[in-house]
Amino acid sequence: EVQLVESGGGSVQAGGSLRLSCRASGFAFDPYAIGWFRQAPGKEREGVSCISSRDGDTYYGDSVKGRFTISSDNAGNTAYLQMNSLKPEDTGLYYCVVDKGCAWWKIEGMLPSDFEAWGQGRPVRVNS
Repeated sequence: EVQLVESGGGSVQAGGSLRLSCRASGFAFDPYAIGWFRQAPGKEREGVSCISSRDGDTYYGDSVKGRFTISSDNAGNTAYLQMNSLKPEDTGLYYCVVDKGCAWWKIEGMLPSDFEAWGQGRPVRVNS
């Protein structure tokens, strides 16, 4: 069973930066992908970013491209999401997610149960 330990997030003024971390363990599959989804009140769940253990391939949602950067440690089981130039519309609950590839981040309407592991979520609040 995949275990996820999430940290980071918080509250910041617009234009500021925050960082999220997610350490994953208990993988029974390789390659794998670690990333984040987010959900704000009244909005659809959105795939934010993902990094794959296969060649470090990454994915970014259109709304965060150029502002967010995903990375992983050398072991590949801890991912980091550096969020810069934050906007009020980035506010939401950010969930660490693990699956077998980043392709699922691009598909709308995916449910948490569609993924190998889905974290508890970390709050991010961006004040205007």
